[in-house]
Amino acid sequence: MTPAPESTPDVSSRQPSTGAPDLRPVAASAMIGTTIEYYDFFIYGTAVALVFGKVFFPELGRAGGLLASFSVYSVAFVGRPLGALVFGHFGDRLGRKTTLVVSLLLMGFSTVAVGVLPGYRSWGIWAPVALVLLRALQGFGLGGEWGGAALLLAENAPPERRGRYGGYLQLGPCLGFFTATGVFLLLSEVLSEQTFADWGWRVPFLASVGLVAVGLFVRLRISETPVFARQTERARVPAAEVLREHGRTVLLAGGGIMIGYALFYLTTTYALAYATEQLGIGRGLMLTLLLIGAVVKGAAAWYCAGRSDHWGRRRILQLATVFAIGCSLVLFPLLETVRTPLVALGVLSAMAVLGCLYGPVAAYLPELFPTRVRYTGASLAFNIGGVVGGATAPLVAAQLTGAYGTAEPVGWYMAGIGVVSLLCLRALTETRTLALGAVVVRQKRGEPHDQPSTPVER
Repeated sequence: MTPAPESTPDVSSRQPSTGAPDLRPVAASAMIGTTIEYYDFFIYGTAVALVFGKVFFPELGRAGGLLASFSVYSVAFVGRPLGALVFGHFGDRLGRKTTLVVSLLLMGFSTVAVGVLPGYRSWGIWAPVALVLLRALQGFGLGGEWGGAALLLAENAPPERRGRYGGYLQLGPCLGFFTATGVFLLLSEVLSEQTFADWGWRVPFLASVGLVAVGLFVRLRISETPVFARQTERARVPAAEVLREHGRTVLLAGGGIMIGYALFYLTTTYALAYATEQLGIGRGLMLTLLLIGAVVKGAAAWYCAGRSDHWGRRRILQLATVFAIGCSLVLFPLLETVRTPLVALGVLSAMAVLGCLYGPVAAYLPELFPTRVRYTGASLAFNIGGVVGGATAPLVAAQLTGAYGTAEPVGWYMAGIGVVSLLCLRALTETRTLALGAVVVRQKRGEPHDQPSTPVER
């Protein structure tokens, strides 16, 4: 009997591309929708660092208010895996398009509601309670966004360019962060600190209404992905199937990307609060550096997404994780010098590494799962990484800084997360040459990690 090949390359990648559908509307839909959703998510993080402690937790003092705000900030990350399960269920059962429209509406509603929410002095304890609820809804909606948008591109893209098209998706968070940071920078420059604390911070949240309208217009005009349309057999309970048959892959993939979450949120949220509140670095300077950093991150993500079609997804992620470990150890020492060139070096280096970490992910995670459970599997893996990397990191950082009087231990904490991510990536396999009609299974003992695992056809 002839042995099965080690991998099943996409034979369609060798077919002529004549008559291929125009993927520009699909790329635009994924990028614009993700830009809006991450804009909504990021304006909360920026508001936490700059003003939420004073508005919703004024009686806890500066340090206590900041810690309480980061606690509420972390609530969204707990809601994200739940959103991944729920939206993943309907995305794998009913389709990608409808699910993405609902997630966009939920995020938009939650964000605008925060913009009109009264503060503690008006509503008392009900103000932070409502804030927690709205933040949980934000996380729930975002839990279904990224995975669906990633599938929208991966299941439409030519097999040999899935990494490149995934780069459009990874530009969305960069554009969302750029827009959110830019709006806050503009408001902080034109408004006094008191006016900004009174009502100026609400403007970015209310502006989300117009952005959501644009996103809905774009998303309602796209069609269902051809890979999903050809899938005639649907999983009855996608979450149960993906956990039963692909649970190991979900955990390893989530662990592999958690350093990206930790480095991102500690650089853009905790470092912003630490630099402005405790080191006395100007708010305008930090926001400007983060604004430039968003451009650097987008460029790095775009480059690494395209390179992953040639070098491999896992290889780039492993190399970027090594750089992330090194960057973690120097970020806060550079900030604590309070010297502008060194502060800029720390922030911009971290953002460049983040781009390399996120670039290949939009193609890598969908390729790890079969079509029938791909929405659930990719979304769950992506958001599990966020619970450890995004939810707990700012809280641990605040406690470490309070205990030691310096943020240097935070770097060691991030480096430890990076080592775990590196081990998780090492246990996964390369997927660049695998068809979307195949699922990667566990490697045989002794099989080199750089070779593709044996795929099982649907």
